[in-house]
Amino acid sequence: MFWKRFFGSRPRDADAWPLYEAILVQARTPALYREFGVPDSVDGRFEAIVLHVVLVLRRLKRDFPEGLDLAEALQEAFFEDMDRSLREMGAGDLGVGKRVKRMAEGFLGRLGAYDEALDKLPVSGDAGLRAVLQRNVFGTLPAGQGDAAGLAAYALAQLAALEAQDGAALRQGRVAFVDVPVGAEKG
Repeated sequence: MFWKRFFGSRPRDADAWPLYEAILVQARTPALYREFGVPDSVDGRFEAIVLHVVLVLRRLKRDFPEGLDLAEALQEAFFEDMDRSLREMGAGDLGVGKRVKRMAEGFLGRLGAYDEALDKLPVSGDAGLRAVLQRNVFGTLPAGQGDAAGLAAYALAQLAALEAQDGAALRQGRVAFVDVPVGAEKG
């Protein structure tokens, strides 16, 4: 799996980094925090990045088998960036590995939860997605804070935009996200 490539000596996919950087730009959009109440904290920014990575991974995996290698490389880029970020925040060498492992486990859990909720959309609507967003993105906030319904609508708009994008362009690291709706009525 990805651990072998992450800790091994295989070269990373050059297209994964531009794709990951585009995800970071979108996940750092101030309107995402302002409009939906995503916590502007380390945890909130982590959750915003995870959400966007999951949506892009879901699209990449549709392009079987070509998208799978890039999907794996994108996950590696995410974990490498988390390692770098922890070091920049002053985490010591001994603690970084353990923290990245916890982040990886958290990411994989979220990936599974988001995939399950998105797979159930045709049957149960967006209730499952809202619940996953509430638990992960807004879980550190007091009850009633954060707009899970609005963020779910945003995520579904991103998913639709990603589905409409050309797979070859996406696999070359080119992604186009939709804008965060500003001033939209909260759901």
